Amino acid sequence: MIVETEAYAGPHDLACHASKGRTRRTEVMFGPAGHAYVYMIYGFYFCLNVVTDCEGFASAVLIRAIEPLESVRVMRKLRGNPQRDIDIGSGPGKLCRAMSIDKELNGEDLEGKILWIEDRQLQLDPEGIHTSPRVGIDYAGEYRDKLWRFYIHENPHVSRVKF
Repeated sequence: MIVETEAYAGPHDLACHASKGRTRRTEVMFGPAGHAYVYMIYGFYFCLNVVTDCEGFASAVLIRAIEPLESVRVMRKLRGNPQRDIDIGSGPGKLCRAMSIDKELNGEDLEGKILWIEDRQLQLDPEGIHTSPRVGIDYAGEYRDKLWRFYIHENPHVSRVKF
């Protein structure tokens, strides 16, 4: 279950990769909504984003954390056997490793058979969804303090963020 996300709103948002223009890396973001934008950070970790806007306007939502509900043993193994379940997917790099998401899935249709987001019809209380500024984007000018990080309050699987 996705428990934390961050929104990136096109070329005017300095934290969004699209702010640097259309490149080989960002090409997927300029395509149709509903596709995966997967990229590497720090030369080691992958991040999964969902392209969210119309074709030609690059914006996406980063999946920051998940709560494992199925295949927990497999995810735990892929993550190097962390001691606690809350350490399996509590961060964008962790969740990608736990779910075997890498650059090969960049551009994948999220309504396909390889990678998808499933609606489980879970009833979430909107009051339980909190916002905060996004993580690690001090350079983003006026977009630095936008409350575009969304997370399920008090869910232990949300990434541990210090502000």
